[in-house]
Amino acid sequence: MKHTIFVVEDDADISRLVRHHLEQSGYAVRAFTSAHGVIAEAQKQPPSLFLLDVMLPGGDGMDLCRRIREAGDLAGVPVIFLTAKTSEADRILGLELGADDYISKPFSPRELVARIKAVLRRFERPLPPSRTEIGDIEIDAGAMILKVRGKNVATTATEFRLLDYLARHAGRVFTRDQLLDAVWRDTAFVTPRSVDVYVRRIREKIEKDPETPRYLKTVRGAGYRFEAPK
Repeated sequence: MKHTIFVVEDDADISRLVRHHLEQSGYAVRAFTSAHGVIAEAQKQPPSLFLLDVMLPGGDGMDLCRRIREAGDLAGVPVIFLTAKTSEADRILGLELGADDYISKPFSPRELVARIKAVLRRFERPLPPSRTEIGDIEIDAGAMILKVRGKNVATTATEFRLLDYLARHAGRVFTRDQLLDAVWRDTAFVTPRSVDVYVRRIREKIEKDPETPRYLKTVRGAGYRFEAPK
């Protein structure tokens, strides 16, 4: 069964270029020129991945990403930004909103396809079935369900995989590079700074006070450690 990718891009030439290379690589493509109607169509038939331009008429890709992450049935679908905004601040903002990758224009079509494949591989790799309970956090890896203080909490697949890995190795300190190797695996296009962004997002979901975390600790000069609160 083909993966379907929703491409949201208002530049017709770029949209045609992206469609051509994705279809040549075996993907099905649905193209949109604005954010209008994207979520409604995705809820009818969820795509395998969203590829979003940031600058869109009648809205922007970052707002669309935010709405995708808030739509329960779509929250776990990977999102990649394709944008002319190239600053580190823009990249970090995109990741903080829930994107799984951020590709700057102009781009190499071969690199675009490689990065889409890398994100999809990360999402398709099954987690080892396990159930971890630490404090008021429950992690069901088989079902990819996170409960915090008895309530289900929505996560992206990357957030869940990172949290599950840290919790299954509670008490151990991991460097950013070790976490990239373990969770992302395809690290050619991911920077250690991305780990910091995901840790911050996870803290916002599991900690009562993200600024003073009880579970997901920073070990200054080393990395991160997940621990049971005393």
